[in-house]
Amino acid sequence: MATTETFGSIINGDTPVLVDFFAEWCGPCKMMPPILQQVHAQLGDKVRIIKIDVDRNQQLASELNVSSVPTIALFHKGEIKWRQPGVQPANVLVEIIKKHTP
Repeated sequence: MATTETFGSIINGDTPVLVDFFAEWCGPCKMMPPILQQVHAQLGDKVRIIKIDVDRNQQLASELNVSSVPTIALFHKGEIKWRQPGVQPANVLVEIIKKHTP
């Protein structure tokens, strides 16, 4: 039987988590998957990358004050280390991850 991870359990782990808050109807959001693939190619298991659909997770989006999509956020051990609305280039995301995590 598969266990379902919660957002809280994912972001509270030792591995930094890059979160892409997106919506299906959002044009710029469609630019993020290849960028996130580049980040994963460069950092591998040093970072976990997840996508959160704000329309399907409205309570979470509200709790985190995500009001525009895409919004990219970096969590480490339960703390938000960085967040920025808008599409971010892969090289910027890689540098941010390296800067804010061990």
